[in-house]
This record gives sequence, structure tokens and C-alpha cells, in this order.
Amino acid sequence: MAMNRETKRMLQRQGQLDAEGNPRAQRRQAPQPAAAQREKRLGPGEYAREVRAELRKVAWPTRPEVINYSIIVFVAVVVLTAFVGFLDYGFGEFVLRLFDDK
Repeated sequence: MAMNRETKRMLQRQGQLDAEGNPRAQRRQAPQPAAAQREKRLGPGEYAREVRAELRKVAWPTRPEVINYSIIVFVAVVVLTAFVGFLDYGFGEFVLRLFDDK
């Protein structure tokens, strides 16, 4: 494997290469048995409790904030829709005049 000196030094510091630059053999971890994986799983009740606990930590916006944000989004949608509509109309007229047989 061709690599420059910086890469070789970095891999040696990380323990992936030996002093000569040869890859070190590493043992892979054995896969965990299915029983150990099942212990980590949550039941539906525990899952619902954890979800409720996390939702209590959320900083929910106040009613006035929601109203202000909704108005901002509505105005932005109207402005962008009008802009795209005017572009569509303008390009449509341009194409019709370009291909007009007068």
C-alpha cells in the first residue's frame, strides 16, 4: 500500500502500523449473543415513560411565539409564491413572444 510519510506516521501513532509500516493484526470482537442484545431492548411501557420524560425537558414555545412564527411563515410563503408566479408569467410571455409567427 503506497502512502506518504505523514499518513504512515499517523497510522503508527494510532497503532494500526508497526515500526516498519506493516499493518498490525487485530483481533475482532466476537458478536454478542442474542440474549445479551435482548437485555438492552426496552418494552413499550418503558419506552413511553422515557419519551414522556424527554418531552418534559423540551422548551416549548409560548402561544404568542407560535402565533408570531406562524405569521412569519405565512407571509414568507405568500411572498415566495407571488415571486415564482411572476417569474412563471414572465417566462411564459417571453416564450410565447419568442415563438410567435408574426
